[in-house]
Amino acid sequence: MRTFNIPSTAGALAQQLQHKIDGKTKPLGALGQLEVLAQQIGLIQQTESPKLSAPQMLVFAGDHGAAKAGVSAYPQDVTWQMVENFLAGGAAINVFTRTYGLPLAVVDCGVAHEFGERTGLINYKLGAGTENYIETPAMTAAQCEQAIKNGAALVTRYAEAGCNVIGLGEMGIGNTASASLLTHCLSGESLDVCVGRGTGLDDAGLNRKQLLLAQALERTGKITDPAQVLQEFGGFEIATMVGVILAAAERRMVVLIDGFVVGAAALVACKLYPAARDYCVYCHRSAEAGHRVQLAAMNAKPLLDLGMRLGEGTGVALAWPLVQGAVAFLNDMASFASAGVSEKA
Repeated sequence: MRTFNIPSTAGALAQQLQHKIDGKTKPLGALGQLEVLAQQIGLIQQTESPKLSAPQMLVFAGDHGAAKAGVSAYPQDVTWQMVENFLAGGAAINVFTRTYGLPLAVVDCGVAHEFGERTGLINYKLGAGTENYIETPAMTAAQCEQAIKNGAALVTRYAEAGCNVIGLGEMGIGNTASASLLTHCLSGESLDVCVGRGTGLDDAGLNRKQLLLAQALERTGKITDPAQVLQEFGGFEIATMVGVILAAAERRMVVLIDGFVVGAAALVACKLYPAARDYCVYCHRSAEAGHRVQLAAMNAKPLLDLGMRLGEGTGVALAWPLVQGAVAFLNDMASFASAGVSEKA
């Protein structure tokens, strides 16, 4: 597997950034989590005056062989149909990225459909979906490695165009089941805590999903190595996002993490390279049960908690103004000294 050199963000700059934040015309800590975010972005970029350049929102799409076994309430065709919806500009992520001025592209990592050359679509297809992990590994070691390389190549493409902040979303019928297995294996939490209703399963469907995922775990036995877990239970879109997260961290880019499925990719990335955690901004807390497990495992505090569970990167798009606001106050807000305002006695 490709190796990554991810630098630590620790150092004296943290104190300098905190001093700058504390010197702004406000009570200490009055901007709450925005202050933490501003410091994090400064540390990522290793500067007291960070800038957000050429931001890019990406939605990674892929199909899952286990979807045909009944782990989702929706048929597999919905994956390619929703990709068409993204390309036509009609999905929630399109609405939100247009509203907040985020460029959007869709990455075909392995959808069971041929789209041809399309504006706004990037082709990194590894096949017509993964295998059914209830019966066999979701992907080969070579496919998993290639997906990670594809993600890294995508980062290179955008970084060389001046991008230093990248947002991750996803689409793939069955991918919450995959994310549940990844979360269970890498967090140590029980499977039932990590499995949610996904696209809207009723009680009977949720029970069927839990039973099918338990069968998948019986096939492999207990596994905890992140690369092996990803190969056994991941999706092409999830593995590609792992590569994006690691390569973006290597380049000191800000990585905006969406909900449960993107969170699963982040969990894999952070288990492979713990330093990657410092480059991830967790944009919202998903209503999917397993997302709380992921956030706890990564010691992450999300920016928003709106009860959402749509995916697509919608949490990233909605949190984007907060990210902009954190950088703006750090750079542009007056200090007590510059404004001639008396500090606390």
